[in-house]
Parts: sequence; structure tokens; C-alpha cells
Amino acid sequence: MQIVAEFVTSAAGAADFPRDRLPEVAFVGRSNVGKSSLINALVRQPLARTSATPGKTRLANIYRVRRGSMPACYLVDLPGYGYARASRPGEGETESSQAADAFFGRPGQRAVLLLVDSRHPGLSSDLNAWQWLASRSCPRAVVATKVDKLTHAERVRHVREMENVFEMPVALVSARTGEGLDELWKMIASLPNQTAA
Repeated sequence: MQIVAEFVTSAAGAADFPRDRLPEVAFVGRSNVGKSSLINALVRQPLARTSATPGKTRLANIYRVRRGSMPACYLVDLPGYGYARASRPGEGETESSQAADAFFGRPGQRAVLLLVDSRHPGLSSDLNAWQWLASRSCPRAVVATKVDKLTHAERVRHVREMENVFEMPVALVSARTGEGLDELWKMIASLPNQTAA
């Protein structure tokens, strides 16, 4: 299936975001959880810059994507939390939190995917982010990354724990193997049209 994707801009504030009102899906998660790698896997090209050093993404990086007959939308790679001081979404006045606040502070169709590392279920920083996202009044879902690094027994145990703490099904993906990417595309297409939970 054909995927068309392009980098649009890096946004520090609301004025930097596109104004054409296409649906937006933000990728939120701890630093180094694999947000940029997952975007690259979804679009099948090295579009988003990745780094082994946590905290490299400081602005909201915005990508316009279209997959097959799916309407175009924006994927928004928000700065990671849990590395830089006061970088958790909604906390402090750092450049990172300003980019997150700008994403949520505008009108339009938007949704959020909280990315969590499947090897570390139930981290307090992820739970705090999930609670903060609940106050943003937009549809949200949980995506567990790096599932290729789990044994079968770990996968069963960690999925059960994540679904208990987040109180919803958790999508499993691997940017390395491609597992779960088709299901994630379906989620991206439908999530902005859902009612906030």
C-alpha cells in the first residue's frame, strides 16, 4: 500500500502548527521510548530523526502522511518526558512542555497515542502522563513499543499488567520487525473521530 509522507515543520508554539485543520495524532512518551523510530517504521522511510541519546526531540515535529485511500493527517512527534527537568507534558515552562501545550490548546480534530516501553510496564511517569492526557479531552490510546525484545512469557505478563493499569487494551508494536503496524494505522485513521474517553 502506498504511503506518502513528508516533514512539515518543527513547532515550539501554537502559531507554528499547520492551520489547514487536518486531523492530528500526537505521539507522546518517555524519552527514548521509540516515537521517532515508530514514525519511520509507519511511513517506511527515515523521515524522523532518531537518536540513542534521550531528550533530543525538543520541539513538536510534524509530518503530513497519507496511506492508501486513508485521508491525509498529521503525525506529531512531541518531545519526550522523564529525561529533561520539567519535561513531562503540562509541567513547567520548558520548550518541551510549551510544544505539548500548543498541540492541545488549539481547535480541531486531534488524538493522542501514549507510547510506553513494553519492557517496563506501569512506570509512574507513564501513568502520570496518562492522567494528564485524560484532562486534555481528546481521544487517546496506549501503544507498547519494542515488543520484539520480550520473551513470550514476558509478553503475556507485561500486557496483562499494562491493560490493568491503563484500564484499556494496549496495542503492541515493533518498529524493528513491523509487528502491529497495520493495526496501528487503523487506529491512527479512526482515533481522531472518536469521542474522548
